[in-house]
Amino acid sequence: MAFELPVLPYAHDALEPYISAVTLQFHHLKHHQAYVNNVNNLIAGTPFENATLEEIVMKADGGIFNNGAQVYNHTFYFEQFSADGCREPQGELKAAIEKDFGSVEAFREQFNKAAATLFGSGWAWLVKTAAGKLEIVQTSNAGCPLRDEKTPLLTCDVWEHAYYLDKQNLRPKYIEDFWKVVDWQVISKRFSA
Repeated sequence: MAFELPVLPYAHDALEPYISAVTLQFHHLKHHQAYVNNVNNLIAGTPFENATLEEIVMKADGGIFNNGAQVYNHTFYFEQFSADGCREPQGELKAAIEKDFGSVEAFREQFNKAAATLFGSGWAWLVKTAAGKLEIVQTSNAGCPLRDEKTPLLTCDVWEHAYYLDKQNLRPKYIEDFWKVVDWQVISKRFSA
């Protein structure tokens, strides 16, 4: 089964000025596409040839895992944005955030710290555990919480290619602007699924 680059649910310039069209074009059409191409080439003739991305994330290692997980992570990342979506958590998700972090503001501070302090390349995630508790986790490189039996809800890509064209080395500024394009309706649907 060949994977394909998912079409974004918005135009490349829809998230400006927070994420530029140039950054989205490079990130989506170059980086994301390269991971798709690589995993397709790597799985040919292997037990993963007809696997889903989730199966690859859970069971593969080496290059197949790295590229497959990056396809999964990037697809997950891009799907959570919108130009004019809901900018604050609401309903059951807001109540769960308040229960597990004290407040939405405290959650955001902890998430920002996780995203800003991850050394090197990787991801900051809001996840739901099997017990239903919300947690913030960091993963390096292509790491994905699915491997730890946690359900991803929200992620911030802190590989430099996600922000360097817009923000250069100012990762905290990228994280600040990240919240201005996150669509909490998407996160709520993931939480309720």
